[in-house]
Amino acid sequence: MDSESINEEGSNMYAIFETGGKQYKVEKGDVIFVEKLSAAEDEVVTFDKVLYLDNGKKGVKIGTPYVASTLVAAKVLKQGKNKKITVFTYKPKKNEKRKLGHRQPYTKLEIVSIGSATTVNKAVKSSSEAAETEEAAE
Repeated sequence: MDSESINEEGSNMYAIFETGGKQYKVEKGDVIFVEKLSAAEDEVVTFDKVLYLDNGKKGVKIGTPYVASTLVAAKVLKQGKNKKITVFTYKPKKNEKRKLGHRQPYTKLEIVSIGSATTVNKAVKSSSEAAETEEAAE
């Protein structure tokens, strides 16, 4: 178990949130690939469409449809494209065919914080201040 993904009570905290029409189960420190977001690299994005939150010993919150005042904050690591796939369509006996390629864009995220709006905002500020001190040190 990763010590960073364990909250104060000693149990894992995780959330299920929705973005890009898909649902993702995440813990703090997880790296995930989601549909492309309009955010620059090293920018922190927050997701408010949290469907489920498990605080360990504090209990479980299930949204109807979303959990109120709960956010998931993530840092954008990379914007990129997946490998190319080939799409080939044809109609038999009609000499009609088409070959296309497609590369799906994605955003690579690292989960920074999960919780209420105030705790997430504190974690986002502290992570941005840490990044600024690292840049100043270089």
